Amino acid sequence: MTVIGKLTPAGLAVLAAGAALTLAACSPTPSPAPSATSSATVPATRQPTATASASPSSSPGTSATVGAVVEGFPQQLLPLMPNATVVSSSFDKASTPATAALVATVQGPTSAVVEFYTKALEAQGFKAVPGDTVGAVASKDFVRGDSETVNLSVVEASGTATFTIGANVAAESAK
Repeated sequence: MTVIGKLTPAGLAVLAAGAALTLAACSPTPSPAPSATSSATVPATRQPTATASASPSSSPGTSATVGAVVEGFPQQLLPLMPNATVVSSSFDKASTPATAALVATVQGPTSAVVEFYTKALEAQGFKAVPGDTVGAVASKDFVRGDSETVNLSVVEASGTATFTIGANVAAESAK
């Protein structure tokens, strides 16, 4: 898999959350995911909304939220799929490129998630890059122009698709 751009603190947090979700989805018995901000176990059926505080290395425009779409998130760029439940989201409008990421779950097959986001992104001028998987995980990359990228990864278990979508785009695109 090719990664374009730089990994920001917010991107690292989303990557860690996505990895934890992927491992949890593949695990035969559920186990609580480690939390960087809390040691309390939260029931999987309902997660409270919590906004992460900025770390010394993060920029002032970085924010992340658990259980909701973070304030200022570019929902026109990365719309929430109908009937999906947000696990976490992050947005860094101060970085160049701007970065946004969303982790969510939805009842349904992987193919429905890929189809929804492919249509949404192509309508905005993104082009799908050849390739649909990384190993056994559905993963689709999209590009627009010379520097804007989006990645969608989906893991399905027991009829629930857990997906992570992240974008590195020009600041004016992140609206």
